[in-house]
Amino acid sequence: MTLAEVFAFLAATCVAVPLFRMFGFGSVLGYLAAGIAIGPYGLGAFRDVDSVLHAAEFGVVLLLFVIGLELKPSRLWVMRRAVFGLGTAQVMISATGLGAVAWLLGQGPSAAIVIGLGLALSSTAFVLQMLAERKELNTQYGRSTFAILLFQDLAVIPILAVLALLAPETAEAGGAGIVLLKLGSIIALVVGGRYLLRPAFRLAAASGQEIFTAAALLTVVGSAYLMYLVDISMALGAFIAGVLLAESEFRHQLEAEIEPFKGLLLGLFFVAVGMSAELSLLAAQPLTILALTVILLTFKGLVLFGLGKVGGLPTAGARDMAIALPQGGEFAFVIFGTAVAKGLLAADVADLLILVVTVSMVATPLLVLGKQRLVRDLSGTTPPPTYDTIDDGEPKIIIAGMGRFAQIIARILHVRRIPFTAIESDLDQLEIVRRFGNKVYFGDVTDLGLLRAAHAEHATLAVIAVDGVEASLRVVENFKAHFPRLKLFARARDRHHAHRLMDLGVDLILRETYVSSLEMATAALESLGDGPEQARRTVARFRDSDEALLAQEHAVLHDESKHIQTVAEATRELEALFEADPCPPDPAAARQD
Repeated sequence: MTLAEVFAFLAATCVAVPLFRMFGFGSVLGYLAAGIAIGPYGLGAFRDVDSVLHAAEFGVVLLLFVIGLELKPSRLWVMRRAVFGLGTAQVMISATGLGAVAWLLGQGPSAAIVIGLGLALSSTAFVLQMLAERKELNTQYGRSTFAILLFQDLAVIPILAVLALLAPETAEAGGAGIVLLKLGSIIALVVGGRYLLRPAFRLAAASGQEIFTAAALLTVVGSAYLMYLVDISMALGAFIAGVLLAESEFRHQLEAEIEPFKGLLLGLFFVAVGMSAELSLLAAQPLTILALTVILLTFKGLVLFGLGKVGGLPTAGARDMAIALPQGGEFAFVIFGTAVAKGLLAADVADLLILVVTVSMVATPLLVLGKQRLVRDLSGTTPPPTYDTIDDGEPKIIIAGMGRFAQIIARILHVRRIPFTAIESDLDQLEIVRRFGNKVYFGDVTDLGLLRAAHAEHATLAVIAVDGVEASLRVVENFKAHFPRLKLFARARDRHHAHRLMDLGVDLILRETYVSSLEMATAALESLGDGPEQARRTVARFRDSDEALLAQEHAVLHDESKHIQTVAEATRELEALFEADPCPPDPAAARQD
C-alpha cells in the first residue's frame, strides 16, 4: 500500500465507522461503506483491490488465532456434537440445495458442485464481529452459530480437495495423495506446536516484551504460512495454533499482544470487501443479482432456522441464527478463484457470484438491525439477550501477582472451588507455582489489554499482590479507570504504600508483614508470662489503635508537622490506655498459678 492509500484507508475508516455506529448500524457496515467510497467504483483511491484483499485476509487469520486461544481442547470436545452435527448438516444441506439451483439454472455438474459448496459457507469474520459487538457470543444461539462457523472453516480443506479431484488436469495426478499431504501438514502442525510452542514462548518471555510480541506474530504467520503452502485455509492454521496455546500460561498475554493487530487488519478486510463490490456489474444486472442474493439468503436462512429448532434452540434463538449466518463468506472468494484457475467455473460466472456474496455480506448487518427494530416495535421494548446461566468456570477473582502472599489466598480459593484467574510476570516464580498444580498465566498485570483478555469485566474482586509499589499503583489505577465496579483488595508494602493505595480508593488494604508481626508479638507476650487471652487482648487493642492511626495519618499526610504531632498523640493515648487498663490476666492462667 502506498502512503496515499494508507491515508485514504485511515481517513475513510475514521469517518465512516463512528458515523455508522452513531446511528446504530455497527462498525462492520461502516467499514463496508468506507471501502465502497474509496474503492475503484467510488473515489478511486484504490485500484488494485485483489492485492489489498489478500493482505487484509490476515485480519481473519488473527481473528481465528484469538478465537483458538479462547477454546481449550476440552471445550472443543464438549462442542463436538454442535460442530460436527449442526455444522455438517448445514454445509451438506445448503451445498446440495444451492448446487441444485445452479444446475437448474444451466450450470454443468462440476460447476454446480463448486457453486453449492462455495455458497454454503458463511463469513466467519462478519458474523463473529457482529456477535462480539452485540455481546451475543456467549448466548445459546451464539455458541451454536460459532460451532457452525468452526465446522465451515474445517470444511474448507475437503472442499479444496474436491476441487482438485474435479479439475481435469489434476484428476490423473491422484487426489488421494493431495488429501494425505494436507492431513499430514495438519498433523505436523499439531504435533510440532504441542511440544515446541510453550518452551519457545518461555524463552521469548525471558528475553523481553518486544521479543514476546515478535514470537506471537511469528507463531500466527508461521502456522498460517504452513497451511498456505499446501492450499489449506490460513485461518485454520492460526486457529489450530491458538487452540494449542489455549491451556498455556501465556494465553492472556498473547491475546493482549495480538488484539491491536487483529482489530486493524480485520477492519482492513471489511474495507477490502467493500472495495471489491463491482458496482458496474450491479448496475448492468441489478435484477439478476438481487434475485440470486434473495435466493441465497432465503434458502440458507430456512435451513439454519430448521437446524436451530432441531438442535434445541428456542424459536427466537433459531431465528437469530438464521439471520446471522445466511450470507456468503470470504472463503467463497478463494473457492471460486481456484475453480476458475482449474477450469471448473467460467470467469464471468465467478465474478457474478462474488458480487452476490459481497451483496449478501452487506445485507447481513442490515437484516440484523431490521430484526432488532422489528422485534422492538412489535413488543414495545428491547428484548433482553437470552444469556445462559454463568458458568462456574468464569473467574470471580483476578489475582495480580502470585508471590508468597497471594499463594495462600489462591490455595484457599482452590479448596473452596472458587474460580480465579492468577497472573504473574516473573517466569521463575510462575514455574514454581505451576509445579504444584496451580494454574497461573504469564503476563504484565499493568497492561490494560491483558486485564481485558483475562475477562476482568466479569470478575467480582481483584486481589493486587504484585511486587513493587509503583507497579501495584498502576494496576489499581487501571482497574479503577476501566473496571470501576470491581472491588479491590491490595497488599501494601509499608505504611507509605498503604497511604497511596488509600488515595486511590482501594476497598481493603493489608500490609504484607503486619498480621504476621502481630501474631509474633502475641507469641512473644505469651512466652514472657502473659496468658493467651491477655496477649490477644493486648495485640487486638494495639491493632485497633494502629489502624485508626493509619487513617489519621492519611488525613494529614502532606503536612509533615501535623503528621508527626498525630503520631506522637496517638502513641501517648495508647500508652495512657494501657496504664488505665493493663489487661487483667487470663483467668485460666490465674487458676493454674
